[in-house]
Amino acid sequence: MRLKEYLETLQKNHPSEVLVIDDKINPVDFEVTAVLRQLEMVGKYPLVYFTNLLDLEGKKSAFPLITNVFASRARCAVALNMDPKDCKLPLSLAYAVREERRLPPANIPGEKAPVKEIVLSGGAADLRKLPIVRHHEMDLGPYIDMIPIMRDPESGAYNACFQRTMYKGPQKLGLHMSPRHNWEIVRNNESRGQETPVVIALGHHPAFSLGALNVAPYFDDDYEVIGAVMGEPLRVTPSETWGEDFMVPADAEILIEGQVLPNVREVEAPFGEFTGYYGPQRHRWVIEVKAVTHRRDAIFQNIFTGHRDTLILGAVPKEGNLYNRIRAMIPTVKSVCLPISGCGRFNCYISLDKKTEGESKQAALIALGEIDFIKNVVVVDEDIDPFNEEEVMWSVATRVQADEDVDILKNLKGNVLDPSLKGNILTAKMIIDATRPVERPFAERIKVPDAALERVRPILQKKNLI
Repeated sequence: MRLKEYLETLQKNHPSEVLVIDDKINPVDFEVTAVLRQLEMVGKYPLVYFTNLLDLEGKKSAFPLITNVFASRARCAVALNMDPKDCKLPLSLAYAVREERRLPPANIPGEKAPVKEIVLSGGAADLRKLPIVRHHEMDLGPYIDMIPIMRDPESGAYNACFQRTMYKGPQKLGLHMSPRHNWEIVRNNESRGQETPVVIALGHHPAFSLGALNVAPYFDDDYEVIGAVMGEPLRVTPSETWGEDFMVPADAEILIEGQVLPNVREVEAPFGEFTGYYGPQRHRWVIEVKAVTHRRDAIFQNIFTGHRDTLILGAVPKEGNLYNRIRAMIPTVKSVCLPISGCGRFNCYISLDKKTEGESKQAALIALGEIDFIKNVVVVDEDIDPFNEEEVMWSVATRVQADEDVDILKNLKGNVLDPSLKGNILTAKMIIDATRPVERPFAERIKVPDAALERVRPILQKKNLI
C-alpha cells in the first residue's frame, strides 16, 4: 500500500475530492498553506496535490507535495477501504476493531524496499532539497509535521506518532514532544547518556498515518497496530544507519534517519499548532540527520496543522476506542464524537439511551480517564446526533440547568499545547449532562411523522436532493 495508489483511487472514483495545482508554488513563503486557507474560507476542503514546487534553496524541487488528505472524514473512510458514506461512527468503530488486533510486520530486504530506491547519507542527506512548508505567519521556520518513529530500548517496541520537527539546517531538526511514548523513549535513553534513533516518515498510505495515531499501551508495538489498521502486515526493512536494529517502513515515500542528541536542547517554536494557536517557544530536543532515503517518484506529504487536516486525523482513531470503553460499562451508548470545534481532541460528545440516573456522568468520567486531551464532555440522549453540533448545542440549551447538570473537576492532567493552561500540565475539566431526566416527566421533542417522511422521499430523490 502506498500513497500514490490512494491518490489514484480518489482521482478515479471521487475526482471532486482532488485538486491538482500545477502553478509554481514556494512552500517556505507560505504559498502552500495560503492555497489551503483560501479554499477553507469558501468552505472547500479537497486533497491538494502540488506538482511544481521550490525547495528550501529556491530551486525546483524533485518532489511533488500532497496535503489536506485528512480534511474529510469520507476520505479517511476511503483510506480504510470503506464506503465514504460510513464516515461517522461506523468509521470510528471499524478503526477500533482493527486497533485491537495485532499483525506482525513483514520483513523484506533493502534491495526490494521501494523507499530504498534512492539512498543519501552524510552531507548528501540535505534537507534543503525537500519542499518543506512554512505554515503560519509567526512560525519560527519551515516545519515537517509528520511521523517520527522511535524504539523503546528495553522492550524493543516501536512507537509512531505525529510530532513537529523544525528545520534548523541541512542535517539538523528541532523536535517538540509532549510527555507521551516518544518522550518516554528519549527520557530512558538520556538517562543512559545515549542517543535515540529516530526515523521520520514523510508520506505513506493514509491508513498508515491513521494507524500511527492509535491509543495502544506503551509497550505495544506500533508496527503491529499499524498493520492491523491497514488490513495487511506493515512491510519493514533494515535502516541505513542501524541496520536490523531499527527496521523502517519499506513502502514509505521518504524517510529521514537521525538521532535525538542526549541532553541537548535548543530554542524551538513558535509554531501554529492543532489548537489554532501558536505553541510557545521553549528549549526542545535536537535531531542530527544521518540519512535520507526515498522512492524514485516519491511524494512529500504535509499536514495542514491547526485546520481540518489535523483535527479530523486526531479524532477518528480515538472515537471508536472511547465508544468501546464506554460500552463495556454502559451498553446503551449510541455514539461518540470528538468534534472539530474542540480541535478534534478537547471536546467530546457522547449519546446514550439513558436508563438510570448516573449513567451520563459515568460515561463522561470514562472518556476523561481514557484520553487526557479531553477537557469538556457533553452527554446527550439517543435522539441527538453527536456529529451534528447544532443538535448538541440545542440539547445543552434546552435540557441543562447549570447548577445541577454541570460538574467541574480540578487539577487533572491536561495537554501542554492547551493555550489556556496556567501551569505546565494541570487543567480543569467539565462534564455537562444534557440528557433528559429519567425519574420525572420531561417535555417531548417535536417530530414530523416517519410515514410522511417516507412518502416524500422519492420526490426529493428524483431531484438528487437527498
